[in-house]
Amino acid sequence: MLIDILIWLYLVNALLLINHEIDSAFWKEWNLFGMKGGMNGFLVFNFVAIFIFLYGFLEVAKGSFIGIIFSFILALTGIFTFGIHSYFLAKGRGEFKVPFSIFILISTLVVSIAELIVSLFAVM
Repeated sequence: MLIDILIWLYLVNALLLINHEIDSAFWKEWNLFGMKGGMNGFLVFNFVAIFIFLYGFLEVAKGSFIGIIFSFILALTGIFTFGIHSYFLAKGRGEFKVPFSIFILISTLVVSIAELIVSLFAVM
């Protein structure tokens, strides 16, 4: 039962983070973070990140211990994503200020916290 909840939380969180990355391409997030390589570097980063998200989902779906580790990592990634973008918004940056961008960030935080809690219970 707990693993079923974790599967859905992981899936929704990965979907939110992937959508955030799509949104990030619109906002040219590589400029916000000063990433080397511009759009090409951003695409390579996201290719690797999304591969890891998807592989992690397979492990969570198997109910493996490494799947729970991936779940922790994804949840912490979501919390970090919310935090760093909140910081930039508080500094007056104009990126990610539209309602749906904010909805994705807030939803990511909520789902990430829930996923983190369920992951903790799954370890016990």
